[in-house]
Amino acid sequence: MKLPQPFIRLPLRFDTQRLAAEVAALPASAWARHPTGFEGNSAARLITVDGGENDAVSGVMQETPHLKASPYIQQVLASFGVVWSRSRLMKLAPGAQVPEHSDINYHWFQRVRVHIPVTTRQGVLFYCDDQAVHMAAGEAWIFDNWRQHRVDNATDQERVHLVADTSGSAMFWNLVAAGMRGQPAQLIPYRPGHSVSIPMERFNSFRVMPPAEMDHLLKDLAADIVSETPGQPGHAAVAQFASLLNSFCADWRQLWALHGDGDSGIEHYQRLSQALWERAGAIRAGIVMRSIGLPVMRVLDARVLEYAISDKSAPLQPHATRPAAVAAPVARARSARFDRPVFIVAAPRSGSTLLFETLACTPQFSTVGGEAHWLVEGFDHLSPGAPGIDSNQVGAEHATPDVIAEMRELLTECAQDPNARRTDASVIRLLEKTPKNSLRIPFFDRAFPDAQFIYLWRDPRENISSIIEAWRSGDWVTYPRLPNWNGSWSLLLPPGWPALRGRPLEEIAAFQWQTANRIIMDDLSKIDPTRRMVVRYDDFLRNPAAEVARICAFTGLQVDDALRMRVAAELPPSRYTQTAPAPGKWRKNETLINRVLPGVLPLMPRLEQFG
Repeated sequence: MKLPQPFIRLPLRFDTQRLAAEVAALPASAWARHPTGFEGNSAARLITVDGGENDAVSGVMQETPHLKASPYIQQVLASFGVVWSRSRLMKLAPGAQVPEHSDINYHWFQRVRVHIPVTTRQGVLFYCDDQAVHMAAGEAWIFDNWRQHRVDNATDQERVHLVADTSGSAMFWNLVAAGMRGQPAQLIPYRPGHSVSIPMERFNSFRVMPPAEMDHLLKDLAADIVSETPGQPGHAAVAQFASLLNSFCADWRQLWALHGDGDSGIEHYQRLSQALWERAGAIRAGIVMRSIGLPVMRVLDARVLEYAISDKSAPLQPHATRPAAVAAPVARARSARFDRPVFIVAAPRSGSTLLFETLACTPQFSTVGGEAHWLVEGFDHLSPGAPGIDSNQVGAEHATPDVIAEMRELLTECAQDPNARRTDASVIRLLEKTPKNSLRIPFFDRAFPDAQFIYLWRDPRENISSIIEAWRSGDWVTYPRLPNWNGSWSLLLPPGWPALRGRPLEEIAAFQWQTANRIIMDDLSKIDPTRRMVVRYDDFLRNPAAEVARICAFTGLQVDDALRMRVAAELPPSRYTQTAPAPGKWRKNETLINRVLPGVLPLMPRLEQFG
């Protein structure tokens, strides 16, 4: 929640010895790793959805056994006179950090987080915006978690805070005002044998968000957006984005007038939300939140689209469908002949964009301008959530004559040269790269029987670390509302993903890497070896000229001037690079990766020998 200042200390004090005793009495099994996987961060859950071991924020909140076993913590929470949402004890190991971030999702728009330090030392500092404070044991604090904030425990002892979320009552906000005036703190002592009642949230999400709530969220967002590009073009883009949000609110209100939150409207709300994402995505470049500097699409997704519809029975909603220019199936005058199209197949975040951009510079190839997620998922019956399709995997049986014909027409319509000019050639040499295609080799093999496949793989430590960072960034969401999953899903959706529910982030990342590489090798093994080749990412980085020459020999292309110029100097970062390349960058997540490495290493001998 946005506050008038970064930190506010409330005029309350609590018995730290009693709090510490109750924390110490909890079993070791009560402590779970932080859901983000931040090293050295753990929590004991006190109030959760249905009182279970989860970190969800939408649902009926109930006390956990850990809170039931802690009478003074119950009294502390009851003393605020508020309705509580998710609440936990949060532990920060010696030397550990909470990395800088901003809480941008819907849960935080109207909620504030109360911190009560239980065990701490002077070297523990909480940073928010341009201020830093040490929250002393027994004090009560709130802070503006919309602003960028972080925590450093620069001591040799662990730090534990009681952390509880609430939207606050009138009494609570009067207490906040008193704290801002400097009112002396009142001690709330432990009262042995005293039982209390703690109100907890029961209604905190909508099946369909009402128009007034939607207006409130998006008007606040629109008032905070700016362009990183100075001058008139940037200003025009911001105005266009704000107009798009305003139009969306008007259409949402019209749908509500027709359907309310009933069954008849769910599909219409989904289509409207999808259209907003696509249209906003087309003009989002350089538009950020003025107050925190984050890309506007991250905030739009986390604050609005992820929570606009909470119908768990609804189908998956991917973030990318067909280009607007070819969104509706129409009769076309021609379909080009595709000569040995080349598909780069790789696990997500394995460097395939850099390889694609390198090869796409030659006019010998045509592309569709980027990743063609819409090429398969633009067909409703091939999109996850359709009958028989529960992941991004699509088999040869789905490449029916009708699908193949329409796909060729779409590719003919969208094919372009390296200068983004439409290709009118009657014969097209297509280059395509989408990580989801790692699960669709049999499909494309049937659709294009002369297709060639370049298999790119990357060291699992580097690749898994990059997948972890992509999930954390929030910039790679592919399914904002995944049924039976707590929140959104990023990157590739592999078969077997439901078994990962509740698992830590590094296990999800390792599963994505392992499943993609295993399925690629399984499927390529069934294809004529002359139609496949393997490129190791490290080799490509070390000697791009040699690898490009090898690829040209495989595909029958010439190493032309465009390719020679591309590899004559150090390769530039790809368009999707998150942070600058650096040796050993993966070690930022080394502890997490070491936990999952034993499970993925058995695949390495096969990778090394495959070719």
